[in-house]
Amino acid sequence: MSAEINELVSYFINEENQTLEVTFRFDSDNEDEIRTDQIDLSESTTFGYNLIPSNTDFYNDRYDDEEDEFEEYYEVVDEDEVISFLNEYYLIYPTKLPKSELF
Repeated sequence: MSAEINELVSYFINEENQTLEVTFRFDSDNEDEIRTDQIDLSESTTFGYNLIPSNTDFYNDRYDDEEDEFEEYYEVVDEDEVISFLNEYYLIYPTKLPKSELF
């Protein structure tokens, strides 16, 4: 595989299912094409990537006394790390590369 991920459209770490849900484009894809995949998080650790931040509460609820608001926030996963992992993953497992779909 000589193509690489050109754009990470979206990504989400689903802690409940222990999966990385991604939507992306390869540099060989057209603007109206996307690829969507769901990868077990254990695969990322196999490749040496820790996509979940080190604290135990990835998602946190916080009450802001000054604003009287209750907000949910989460630590951001490094987008470049996700791209690097995906490029390596699909290089090793080219048959797992999802087909492009019209966006």
